[in-house]
Order: sequence, then C-alpha cells, then structure tokens
Amino acid sequence: MSLVTSVGRSSGALSEEIRDSSFPGKRRGPRPAREWVGRAGCAPADPALRCDLGRGGGARPLRGSRRPPEGAAATNLLKLAARAGAAPAPAPPPASPVLLPRRSSQPPPPAGGAANFLAMVDNLQGDSGRGYYLEMLIGTPPQKLKILVDTGSSNFAVAGAPHSYIDSYFDAERSSTYRSKGFDVTVKYTQGSWTGFVGEDVVTIPKGFNSSFLVNIATIFESENFFLPGIKWNGILGLAYAALAKPSSSLETFFDSLVAQAKIPNVFSMQMCGAGLPVAGSGTNGGSLVLGGIEPSLYKGDIWYTPIKEEWYYQIEILKLEIGGQSLNLDCREYNADKAIVDSGTTLLRLPQKVFNAVVEAVARTSLIPEFSDGFWTGSQLACWTNSETPWSYFPKISIYLRDENSSRSFRVTILPQLYIQPMMGAGLNYECYRFGISPSTNALVIGATVMEGFYVIFDRARKRVGFAASPCAEMAGAPVSEISGPFSTDDIASNCVPALPLNEPILWIVSYALMSVCAAILLILIVLLLLPCPCRQLPRDPEVVNDESSLVRHRWK
Repeated sequence: MSLVTSVGRSSGALSEEIRDSSFPGKRRGPRPAREWVGRAGCAPADPALRCDLGRGGGARPLRGSRRPPEGAAATNLLKLAARAGAAPAPAPPPASPVLLPRRSSQPPPPAGGAANFLAMVDNLQGDSGRGYYLEMLIGTPPQKLKILVDTGSSNFAVAGAPHSYIDSYFDAERSSTYRSKGFDVTVKYTQGSWTGFVGEDVVTIPKGFNSSFLVNIATIFESENFFLPGIKWNGILGLAYAALAKPSSSLETFFDSLVAQAKIPNVFSMQMCGAGLPVAGSGTNGGSLVLGGIEPSLYKGDIWYTPIKEEWYYQIEILKLEIGGQSLNLDCREYNADKAIVDSGTTLLRLPQKVFNAVVEAVARTSLIPEFSDGFWTGSQLACWTNSETPWSYFPKISIYLRDENSSRSFRVTILPQLYIQPMMGAGLNYECYRFGISPSTNALVIGATVMEGFYVIFDRARKRVGFAASPCAEMAGAPVSEISGPFSTDDIASNCVPALPLNEPILWIVSYALMSVCAAILLILIVLLLLPCPCRQLPRDPEVVNDESSLVRHRWK
C-alpha cells in the first residue's frame, strides 16, 4: 500500500496512497461454475458494502447516484479561485477492437480449501478516502480489530498501544497464545511510518473461514502519520509478496500462512464499490475481499488477465493511455518508469510526472469547461457546482491499455468521469464540490482506488497474473461507470515497455549495508596507517619501483 494523504484537498481524506508499501497470463475465459466456490459451511455474509475500496455483492445499483444532466451549461461551474484557460477540442472515436481468435480456456477448479466465498461477499467496510477494512479476531480470548486491506505492502501489523486517533488496540499481554519473536520492525510508507514488536498469534476471519490460523503479527508501539484523524481501522494487512516484507523476506506473510494452513489456492480477489459516492463521508461503503479464489456473483462478462512482471509489488505493464479516445503518444516506457503497480492502499490514480502533465493537458483540452484553476489539477482546490448540477458530462473517458497474456495483444480498461472526478463531503451548503482523482508520482504509476473501484480485480499469484472484470457495483443510476474491452493488436507498441527492472527493496538494503561496511573498513585501515609511525629509513630510489606518483591507486583516487 502506498499510503498518502490527499494534499490540501479539504476534509482530511486519508491518504492518497494508503500506505507505501509476475505473471504470464492466460486471458479471460468463461466465469467459473458455481460449484467451484469453497465447500466448508460458514455464517452468511454480513452486508457491509465494498472492497479495499468497493461495495460488493451482486448487481445492485449504487445508492444516492444521479445521472449527469445532458448538455448542461458549463457556466455554472464553480468556485475555483484562479482560472486557467483550456479550449475544448473534439475527441476522435475510440479504436475499434482487432478481431483476433479468443481463447476460452479456464484453469481447472481449485482443489479443496475450507473457504466459503459467498460468506466473504460484503466483508469489507470503509470509504475511498480513508481505506477499506476487514474485521478480524486476534489472540486468545479473541480481540476484535478492523484491519486495512493493502496490496502495496506485505506486513501484517496492528496497533499495540493506545493512540488518540483509534478506538481500540491489540493488547498482547491479554492473549495466552501470543508469542514474541524477540525483535522489532520498522516500516516506512510514502507518508508515515511505524515501529512494532514482531510476534505470532492466532487469527480468525469471521466471514468465510471456520478455523483460526497462526500468523506473524507486528504490534505497533510507535508511529508517525500512520494512524490519521477520522480513520476507522487500527491495523494493516499487507497482501503483496514476501519480497516487500520487513525486516526481511524470510518473515512469512499473512497470505502465505493462510494459503499453507487453510489449503486454499494462491489467489485472492477484490471488489471495491465507491464509484460516485462521497469521499470520506460520515457513513461507510462496502466491498468484498475473497481469499482463496473468485466469487462469480462479483463480476460479469469475461476476466482479462495481464502478466505480473515481478513478484514484489503487483507490477504489471502499461502500454498506453488515451484521453477521450485520443492517445497521449508517449513512449510506453514512460508509463512504466520505475514500475507500474496495482495497489488497493492507494486512493488515487498516480502517474509519473511527465505522464501526469500530459493527462492534465489532454483532460483540460477535451473537457467542455473553458477555464480551470491549476489548484484543481494539483489537488489544492476543489471544483464546486450548484446542488442541481453534476460535472461528469463535462469530462472525457480515460483508458489504460494493459498487455494481455498473449504478448501480441492488449486489452483496455476505461474509467468514466464518475470515477476520477470525486465528490467531497461537507464543502458547502449550496454547492457540491469535487476533487481530481489523479495525482503525480515520483516513483511509480499506481493503479489505485480511482481505477479499481470500476472493476473486480483478481490477484492470481498461482499463475502470476492480475485479472480485471466488469463489476456490477460500478454503476450509477443503472449505467456503468467503467468499461473493459479487447483484444487489440500491439503491432505499433514496443515488445517490452518495462525498463530494466530495478533491484527490489530488500536487495537494495543488503547492497547498501555491504557497501557501507566496506567503506568503513577501508576508512579504518587508512586511519590506522596514518597514525602508525614509520620505522623505516630513507632508501635510495629504485628506478624499477612504482612510486606513489604513478601508482594505479593514486590515479584511481585522483
């Protein structure tokens, strides 16, 4: 999770990245048959709507949604302090899909697994501004905590001491099954950090499993900008790979432990349903986190898969972006600079600076709004309309092309303005105000909640791929706010858009410590040599001896 709080956006919405924290794929195929669903009986799901950012469960319309007015004048626009001009321009029609053979093969049903996927529907609560959380019972006797779901980090940690922004914490001394491992761990995110004691204890997931599991857990005793005002969770569940786990990848992650002990497939999926709903509102939305597989009721149509490039974050390959059907025409390596990841713990769609600038220019040019303040694009200001209006009809669609499992093809996920022009609560009595759900990033393209809320997302670790399918809850007034289509040819795109993969974080730390140790040893030797007296007498200069003026060491250190 790349956790970051929206800067200057109003109302204290939690992080733009909720905490900064491989696969060759087969394409989509027919949805799995109902009998694939887990076999063990559990209590029915408690209707709580949404997933790491989403409301889940069947095809029900979104609450409180409104259809944008047709052709409403843009003059009622808002309240932006400063204005910057941008002339509207017609958008060319979207590219037509290339007719290529479609593969309908689907992996065989997973074997065994004491999990009830239907019971996991609607097992998340939260909102898009402050994250989505799962209820867990930890220790003996069980202590109930709300745990933030984050696919951008790998540690499982809970508050281990009181904090002014949380209402409960895990008291390890009260648990007879808690065992300390005798060391601390510190985890730093894009914004914020925490330090905790590492131990292990039993955990029960009330919805979907009928047994407890022994897992590694960090109890947080010190933190900075991690627990924020208004949050409703008191722990974090990192679902990325062990390569990101702190202090090292040898610490088994929560999901690896669950797969081994519950005998479930190495797959989980999420539905996040906050499309068009207020950010950081007073209530909560719902969602679904399905641990161990795919729940057919949470998606419709085909599942499209893209390979995971490396198993640390869920790193994928972006081929191009389109605004209103028009390509940005950037080198595809710009989209993958450093990395492109899918992260449920990031609130917004985050883009490398060059890509962000191109997107803002294109959105401003193709929108029906003649002037806009720079503060809206940077996140320091909100745009407000009268209560009788909604702004979504003024803005273009945004499409992201992902490489298919067949590398000669791609597919496209498209978000409508309802997903990236996001309503904010409490901004004014006579106005409804909105924020721009896209922000610049210094180190990655991050597909966060802004995009994920439009889709059912499958993290198929077993087959090293991430899948996207249409989500029934990504609708407003019965109309979908996201689209998925393909296949498209990749003949006009480079065969590899991912730059040489950087060393992942654990290796970087090892290399850094090794280099520092070598430098310290060399420095110590030099100091000792300088302090030692020279007992030797001056000898005649031998013309065959290399002196310090011409030595290799001398030249290397010039």
